[in-house]
Amino acid sequence: MNSFFVWIGGLGPIVQIPIVVVAFAIVVGIVLLLIEYAPRSGRGYFWLRLAASLLIPFLAFMVLRPYQNAAIYIMAISLLAGGLLFFADYRSRQGAGYLFQLVLFLAPALVMVLTGLIYPAIATFVQSFFDKTGTSFVGLENYGWVFTNPEGFWSVINTLIWALLAPTFSTAIGLVYAVFIDRARGEKYLKVLVFMPVAISFVGAGIIWKFVYDYRQGQQIGLLNAIVVALGGQPVPWLDTTPLVNTIMLVIVFIWTQTGFAMVILSAAIKAVPTEQTEAAQLDGASAFQRFTNVTVPGIRSSLIVVLTTITIASLKVYDLVAVMTGGRSNSSVLGFEMVNQQQRFQSYGHSAALAVVLFLFVLPLIIYNVRQMRKQREVR
Repeated sequence: MNSFFVWIGGLGPIVQIPIVVVAFAIVVGIVLLLIEYAPRSGRGYFWLRLAASLLIPFLAFMVLRPYQNAAIYIMAISLLAGGLLFFADYRSRQGAGYLFQLVLFLAPALVMVLTGLIYPAIATFVQSFFDKTGTSFVGLENYGWVFTNPEGFWSVINTLIWALLAPTFSTAIGLVYAVFIDRARGEKYLKVLVFMPVAISFVGAGIIWKFVYDYRQGQQIGLLNAIVVALGGQPVPWLDTTPLVNTIMLVIVFIWTQTGFAMVILSAAIKAVPTEQTEAAQLDGASAFQRFTNVTVPGIRSSLIVVLTTITIASLKVYDLVAVMTGGRSNSSVLGFEMVNQQQRFQSYGHSAALAVVLFLFVLPLIIYNVRQMRKQREVR
């Protein structure tokens, strides 16, 4: 295996690409073949299982032989593979059962969820009760730090501001765009222009708007301060002005990137509202605004909830914009940024874990609300 990678590394990039694609296809084919033949009856599947019982230990030997105690690992893999293949062959006499197939297909996903989500969540919760080194139990001291220390306190306050302003204005502006652009000429082109910021990463958007907010003495290169100076005012350090001014400036950038997403979802939802309902309201003498508030908005309620909750969750875990534009200075930090900052910069794992738990508690009500709404929709269907 090592020789294979060394050989690929010595080739040119144009040659490497097809070789990697072919190798990936072979691996996928083997995985699909293993899923396909276990457990099925028939002489062909029997010979496949027999060949696999010989091939799997051989591959394990070829891959693991450079490592210490390789024989033990090879024996364990051989026994496990042999047991599974024997069980597959035994099951093939009775046909593939639904429960067996269910476990077979769900097992990889369950293992990933347990190792990538459940275990880290439990470990983070436990870590939040220990000191920065993770050795001494300190109880609720880390949570007290979150709500009393300036870094932790302002990260909580700013996160709440983000969660209130960002989804509200993004959804409202996106709804206005969806209503008026649908009735305008050149609808497709206008929607593309509004949706373009969604395709920009938060890092890219932060760099763009950092130039817009740029502050310096003398000639201004920042668009906003250039306008202020042209109108006779003094340049303002937007990203360093406290309290809350710099946070609001960051929220504006986030709204700019999310409005297009809200517009697309809500535009599709508005078009799905039955025209008969709108026409009936019009015949009853309802004005355009009344038709919008009493017919259109109730008809897109589920889409509004999806947009609001999606943008709210995104605003709660925002990191990139704060890291690129302010670096958390001048009380502009949020929970997502401060959590990483405490872990990587200060090596304070207890504070970082406590911030992660607080962030999870903020997101949890939205998750519960979404689950309840999905259950109600299923009951209606």
